[in-house]
Amino acid sequence: MSGVLVLDRSQTRAGLDPARVLTAVTQALVSISRDEVSAPARIAAQAPAGLLGAMPGYVPGLGLAAKLVSVFAVPGRTGGSAHRGVVALFDEHDGRPLALMDAEPVTAVRTAAVATIAMRALARPHPDRIAVLGTGVQARAQVELLATIDADAPLVVGGQDLERARRLAELHPNASAGSIEEAARGAGVVFCCTSAREPVLDPSWSAEGAHISSVGGSHGHELASDTVRAGSLFVEWPGAAGSAPPAGAHELQGIPSHRITLLGSVLDGRHPGRREPTELTVFKSTGHAALDVAAAAVVHDVARAHGMGTTLEM
Repeated sequence: MSGVLVLDRSQTRAGLDPARVLTAVTQALVSISRDEVSAPARIAAQAPAGLLGAMPGYVPGLGLAAKLVSVFAVPGRTGGSAHRGVVALFDEHDGRPLALMDAEPVTAVRTAAVATIAMRALARPHPDRIAVLGTGVQARAQVELLATIDADAPLVVGGQDLERARRLAELHPNASAGSIEEAARGAGVVFCCTSAREPVLDPSWSAEGAHISSVGGSHGHELASDTVRAGSLFVEWPGAAGSAPPAGAHELQGIPSHRITLLGSVLDGRHPGRREPTELTVFKSTGHAALDVAAAAVVHDVARAHGMGTTLEM
């Protein structure tokens, strides 16, 4: 078909089939670790109240796409931020624009997917309890994905706003809600999904042999330096530690490269990942264009198969 497929937020969200996104993001992570991906480090234009980031990328077998996303504070909500923008998917063979979709659900779901993939690869099997810290868009995407793939796993949502935490916990059939400390203390897996500018997770709360997936902290440190020093560190791409924010992670600045392992190298068996049951494993996500390519390709395929969206000539 010719023309550009335009998908609104609800159509984009409907195209993000969880199983297919997990598979595509896994493929993208492995391609990153094999140096098969073409994606420059993220750049951003800084405005007084936020930033506009640009993330183009090509992943063999998945496609060519670019995301423009703004990260701005949410009025009236202390510490909250919103990610808004568009993802454009192009034909990797002739460069034709194929689709334009809402970046917010793409970002939220692919980020939840990579955090979940890290848990599956690095956490000890069958954790007694999983904690999701945060009550915003990203925490919601994480809870919804966990409800889809393992509705029986005990889950606690932790937040500063207990009412928001309770509403979020209702999205999972085996979840409860509490403060951030109540959720995190003793949890075998912790998902940090906040807009924090300073650490939200006290190192003393972690259970022995815990796994932490941290996907927040766009504006500062979501994890304490003690946690970073104590943990075995895993990332999506080498620049997570080697590049300055916003491309790299605040928490990983100055960390030597020999301490950093690419998650994709664990997924394809080139690195063992967790070595000891008592080991603290820490996955720090910064986001990567390859993950947007993966999710956008899934949305496009699902939308075409189900006749979703509006096709426009451009």
